[in-house]
Amino acid sequence: MKIANSLKTLKARHKDCKIVRRHGRVYVINKKAPRYKARQG
Repeated sequence: MKIANSLKTLKARHKDCKIVRRHGRVYVINKKAPRYKARQG
């Protein structure tokens, strides 16, 4: 999982990326290509 300051660029890496909020943290999740997982840190 990548940890980034801003997820705006990471969301654009793949067309299936979605941004979700969990427990006060912002995540990029991607069911089809899990290598694009990221967290705002």
